[in-house]
Amino acid sequence: MPAARFITDTSLDFVARRLRLLGYDVLTARNSRLEELFEAAQREGRTVLTLSARHPRRYAGVAALVVPRADPAAALRGIVAAYEPAGAPFSRCAVCNTSLSRRHAFEAQGEVPGSVLRGAAVLTHCPTCGKWYWPGSHVERLRAWLARVAPERAAGG
Repeated sequence: MPAARFITDTSLDFVARRLRLLGYDVLTARNSRLEELFEAAQREGRTVLTLSARHPRRYAGVAALVVPRADPAAALRGIVAAYEPAGAPFSRCAVCNTSLSRRHAFEAQGEVPGSVLRGAAVLTHCPTCGKWYWPGSHVERLRAWLARVAPERAAGG
């Protein structure tokens, strides 16, 4: 099964970020109307993630998943059960969806706390938005949350 590729708007930013942490390719189209999401999905071969049950008739051939507003964890479980990720957990930028690259810690000097530089030889970096990632306490909290929601995907990374 090929890796799933999704697109959503900012109303599902929480779900999009968590899916990216699990290795899913999820674009967020900022300031987009529903029709624009479907148009981009059709053009790029993506599935629309939306809160809206409305599916524009002219985009009938475009796949869409309606995410329940009340339970994002249930939405994540459903997506993880039905779709393959594009990569390993923690391999995509949670902010912009770009694949992360491994970089020497000295390259992050002045951009991350000194304690991080002293404790890590290699960090991950987003070449698109410039964000640096490292294994801190926040990663352990995210792993615990993801393990409750999607234990089959959360172990890697």
